[in-house]
Amino acid sequence: MQIHVVQSGDTLWAISQRYNVTISQVVTVNQLENPNKLVIGLALIIPTPHRTALVKPGETIDMIAKRNRLNVQTILQANRISNPSSIQPGMLLVIPSIRHTVQPGESLWRIAQQYGTTVQDIIQTNHIQNVNMIYPGSVIQIPLYKPTIDVNAYSDKAGETGASLFREVGTYLTYAAIFAYSMKVDGSLSPIIDAPFIQASKDARTAPMLCITNFTYKDPGSSLAHTILSSQEIQDTLLTNALNVMKQKGYYGLNVDFENVYPQDRELYNQFLQRAVDKLHPAGYFVSTALAPKVSADQKGLLYEAHDYAAHGKIVDFVVLMTYEWGYRFGPPQAISPLDQIRRVLDYAVTVIPRNKIFMGFQIYARDWTLPHVQGQEAETFSQQEAVRRAVQYGAAIQYDQAAQSPYFRYTDAQGKTHEVWFEDARSAQAKFDTAKDYGLRGISYWTLGYPYPQNWQLLNDNFSIRKLL
Repeated sequence: MQIHVVQSGDTLWAISQRYNVTISQVVTVNQLENPNKLVIGLALIIPTPHRTALVKPGETIDMIAKRNRLNVQTILQANRISNPSSIQPGMLLVIPSIRHTVQPGESLWRIAQQYGTTVQDIIQTNHIQNVNMIYPGSVIQIPLYKPTIDVNAYSDKAGETGASLFREVGTYLTYAAIFAYSMKVDGSLSPIIDAPFIQASKDARTAPMLCITNFTYKDPGSSLAHTILSSQEIQDTLLTNALNVMKQKGYYGLNVDFENVYPQDRELYNQFLQRAVDKLHPAGYFVSTALAPKVSADQKGLLYEAHDYAAHGKIVDFVVLMTYEWGYRFGPPQAISPLDQIRRVLDYAVTVIPRNKIFMGFQIYARDWTLPHVQGQEAETFSQQEAVRRAVQYGAAIQYDQAAQSPYFRYTDAQGKTHEVWFEDARSAQAKFDTAKDYGLRGISYWTLGYPYPQNWQLLNDNFSIRKLL
């Protein structure tokens, strides 16, 4: 897949001719609701065998080549670049796929081994119906390198609604989690309707993960966390209840989301996690945690101080870094998941947590703030598709913040009010996927399903092979 950013005068016909694809393919893969209206700055994914690299600040052609397992000269030739030092942040580079001429005695398996890919990926890329038709002299397209990662997604919707969300994207997931079973002061858990979700997850060969939390939208949960973490008896009850739920309903592991924990309860939280591992590992279940986005061990604030990155990295099987919500719904307008801030978190995290235990958080919703912003005024939250819809409706040119690696635009509504919208697009998704590769992370975790973002799933599949446990 390649990424094309709409310029003044672009039409779908001209774009399709440039990339040798059909208009229908572009419309379908991007789920364009109004193909006859394109706005400047709109990022489109183009279904080609090549890939696009968006040059980030501080990035060199050597780094891009290494990430894609190609030599520098191949990329330079594909982009007709004579001077490697001339690349600039924001440039879209073509990452070309390789064409291989089949030699006598070669099999698809041998070719796949040679290029570090799979037979299945070669078959899919070349639309091969009959492998016996591959003979010496045949020219086949070699899929671009795709590292294998784990992918998790949360949904805050239970019942059949939550199940339908996982059915839509389950093929792209390793784990799935409904948010959440709420902890109670006596160690019991408030149940949710999760049987449809569990079945939908397993149908997609995705491992359902039980998520428990002390936090609600009405209560930060600090006092509840203190009560639970101060009593080994309550903790034993809580873990027994969690284990029983997992056994009875078919969960594969536990995700612990203690938020707003008092700083003085930091060690008690670490001890609880060790108890959880000691109890659940022998029963065959994994334990994971959700962590606030810290940039240093001594970062102050109720969200951060009790989250001991080093201890979690040592104790649990993996962690989900909640690297989102800089663009908070009650705060001023800004990117929700700015990549420059995410990289600061990762720079610290990888020093104390093994990289193969780290999931990078990725939010998949957009926000619309009314200007001038008044502190405490809530922004509207909606999907990436709605963000594009509004840009088209109001004829707003989409801008792109190079530091945050995030698109945004402003528009004036029918009442004369000015709005600022921050969202995600193909460019920002690709930048996040490249970051996961650069840091060698275990995977990506999405918060939260229910906001349509078709470009993300197409690009995720184009960039990675997704591990399945079932």
